[in-house]
Amino acid sequence: MRKLPPLNAVRTFEAAARHVSFTKAADELNVTHGAVSRQVALLEEWFGVKLFRRAPSQLGLTEAGQTYYREVTAILDRLALASMDMKDQATPSVLRVNAPPTFTMRWLIGRIAAFQRKRPDVELRLTTSLGAVNSSDLSSDVAIRGEQPAMAGWRSMHFMTELIAPVCHVDLLERGALTTPADLTKVTLLTYLTEPYDWRQWLVSAGGEMSGGQSTLRFEQMYFALQATQDRLGIGLFPLFLVIDDLVSKRLCVPFGPLGLRKRAYSALFRDDANDLAVIREFCGWLADAGRETEQITMNWAQSMGWKF
Repeated sequence: MRKLPPLNAVRTFEAAARHVSFTKAADELNVTHGAVSRQVALLEEWFGVKLFRRAPSQLGLTEAGQTYYREVTAILDRLALASMDMKDQATPSVLRVNAPPTFTMRWLIGRIAAFQRKRPDVELRLTTSLGAVNSSDLSSDVAIRGEQPAMAGWRSMHFMTELIAPVCHVDLLERGALTTPADLTKVTLLTYLTEPYDWRQWLVSAGGEMSGGQSTLRFEQMYFALQATQDRLGIGLFPLFLVIDDLVSKRLCVPFGPLGLRKRAYSALFRDDANDLAVIREFCGWLADAGRETEQITMNWAQSMGWKF
C-alpha cells in the first residue's frame, strides 16, 4: 500500500514553491494566506523536514524544498496530461433524435447548430421516420411527431403549433388563376402520402366541395410536393412554418389567406425511464424556445398580411 503525503498539502506546496509566495499561492488556489501556511506546515510535519526558509520579509525554499519541488512539479504535470487524455477519450453523451424527413430537412437541421453550441459534449444522431412512434421502440431517445397520441410510459412535450394552408408559387396568383376555392379546378392539386389535412377536408372547411375531374399530382414525401410547388407545378397544403422564408420573400404565397386554416400540434416524445433524462429535458427546452421563435415569425408574417384569427 502506497504511503502518500496529504495530497491537498502537496498541491498547495507546489503552488507556493512555484510563486515563492504564500499570498500568490492563496490567490491561485482561491484560499486564504493562513490556509496555505497551514497546509505547508502540515506537509513539513509529515516529512519532519523544513521545506521553506521563513523570514519577516523574505520566503525561500530550503535545499530539501527545492528537491521536492522539482519532483512534485514533474509528477503533477504528468498527472494533468494523463487526466486530459482520459477526459478526451471519455464517451460523449449521445442523443438520438427521430423526426419526419421534411421537418428534419426544412426546419431541424437549420437550427440544430444552436443546440450543439450550447452542448458540444452531446453527440447528436438524427434519423427520420414517417410512422407513429411505437411504445416498444428503443431506437431513439426523442421522437418528434405531429399529433402523436399519448402512450403509457412516455412523456409528451408540446413545442410548436403549425398552421396548414394552401400554398403556391406567386406566378399562379399573378396569372389570376386563383381568387376563390372554386378556381382550384384550373390548377393541379399537389398531394403527398403523409399529409395530415387533405384537399377534400380543406374544401369542406372552406365551404366548397371536391369536383370529380380535379387534376392531382401525388408524391410519397412532402419534400417532393414542396419542390413541385416551388417549380410552379400546382398548389399544395403545407405547414406554413416550413415555407415561411419563401412566404416572407414572396416567392410563395397563401392565395386564400386564413380560409380553411388548420392547426396541428408538434410534440417531442421520450420515455420515462430514458437514460440521460437531464440531456433530453435540456434538448426539449431548446426545442420549445426554437418553436416559439418560429411561431412568432409566422404570426408576424400573418399579421402583415392582414390575417385575423
